Amino acid sequence: MLTAEIALDVLSRLRGAGCHVWIAGGWGDDALLSRETRGHSDLDLLHRVAEEPTVLAVLNDFTESENFRPVRFVLSRPDGASLDLHPLHFNADGSATQAADSAGGLFRYPADCFVTGTINGATVPCLSLAQQLRFHQGYEPRLHDLADVAALRAVFGRP
Repeated sequence: MLTAEIALDVLSRLRGAGCHVWIAGGWGDDALLSRETRGHSDLDLLHRVAEEPTVLAVLNDFTESENFRPVRFVLSRPDGASLDLHPLHFNADGSATQAADSAGGLFRYPADCFVTGTINGATVPCLSLAQQLRFHQGYEPRLHDLADVAALRAVFGRP
């Protein structure tokens, strides 16, 4: 399990090194809801491609366990903590893109999708409601994905 304490520790270490990261996925949903709704097996983190060497240096207690580059890669620790890292290329207007496949497809992040939420009372960088809902599209949802989206829609009044 990846606990709130581990998530906050990872964020603190990365921010302390000057890295810009944003939470997505299940923890991103919970950050928007300002409460932990379920246990999490990993932490989805989006990071600036240019900062990746620093991200990897800071997270040196994790080792790469899966490589799906250019789209994403996974870092894991022996204690079971897992980070799903998504490299972003930023544009001058503050928007970003992420590779969607190895054929040049792109996933787009508008500049206004980079917001903050709360984990255990701490303000954390995460994706906006609209972007989180987009993030949950394009794949066969699991039961916890459906529950995450239902919680977001109920709290924020989205049909």
